[in-house]
Amino acid sequence: MPRDSQQQRIVIAGASSLLGGELKSLLEESRFAGWDLRLVDEDEAAGTLTEAGGEAALIQRLDEDAFRGARYAFLTGSRTFGKRCLSPARGAGATIIDYSHATLANPDATPWFPKIEALSRRGVAKNAQTFSVFSAGGTAVASLALGLRQYGLRRLVVVLHQPVSEVGRRGIEELETQTSQLLSFQSIGSPVFGTQAAFNLLSNFGTESRLDLHGRLLEIRAEVSAAIGDAVEDAKISINLIQAPAFYGTTFSACVNLDKEVDAATLAAACREAGFTVAVSGDPPTSNVSVAGETTLQLAEPRQDSPQEGCWWIWGAGDNLRVPAWSGVKLADWLEG
Repeated sequence: MPRDSQQQRIVIAGASSLLGGELKSLLEESRFAGWDLRLVDEDEAAGTLTEAGGEAALIQRLDEDAFRGARYAFLTGSRTFGKRCLSPARGAGATIIDYSHATLANPDATPWFPKIEALSRRGVAKNAQTFSVFSAGGTAVASLALGLRQYGLRRLVVVLHQPVSEVGRRGIEELETQTSQLLSFQSIGSPVFGTQAAFNLLSNFGTESRLDLHGRLLEIRAEVSAAIGDAVEDAKISINLIQAPAFYGTTFSACVNLDKEVDAATLAAACREAGFTVAVSGDPPTSNVSVAGETTLQLAEPRQDSPQEGCWWIWGAGDNLRVPAWSGVKLADWLEG
């Protein structure tokens, strides 16, 4: 379907997810506020009454007409559901803005976060049909790697701390329940994580869990590789993912080794140029709480590792829902011109 014949319609596929809700709120505050917003999700969420554009709306199930007339299809649900949405969305001629990683391995999918064009020095085609929007963690690692390569990046090691909201409402509910049970000296249930998530840091989930923390790490790793686009530079980056007992907000600790001598002010300026908000003396500590509701990733002041020349520690945080949701809205805004 030709682009100019399409209506001002947006479909959010995975509308009942936390990310879908965050995206809907941002769209309603943007230039797309007056557009027709259609909400679609898996069968168990279909029929749920919600609101869109200030009016009552029902979440619809996926069918062959779900994307009819849509200019943009935002895929915010599971990877499996995202893959189910690809064919009907493409058939309708919609531009696909994918958060689900359903298209991450597709060579025709264009990787996206707001600074990727300037940092990677590669153009982004406005006529691309499919865009893969990065997570907060993927954006953080890729932005650091690309933003600091001007100083001769030798090594970048990042440990990301994932909040339970990355799993969705069931992850939040389980952390709430486990916290209450532990404080009341009760035995805990763990149907989601398969182990104790409250007051605990995890490198993997229990054997009974259907979740795959390592699989999530591989998705973030793939985002970063797509942004770097160079095997030699990509090999300089190592990432680990830890499940943290936090409800919201991705935090990360990065160790950067540089060939060129820089001071803290120069390094902070490069990070700001890469899209980060960098704290200055007197600002509140950077944390998953301080970034709640913020659309940019935030960093504490870089700290030099004194025993090693050219080695710096960087601590940062980002709202794991709002950062990617805002990134996708900025993409649609850019595509509209």
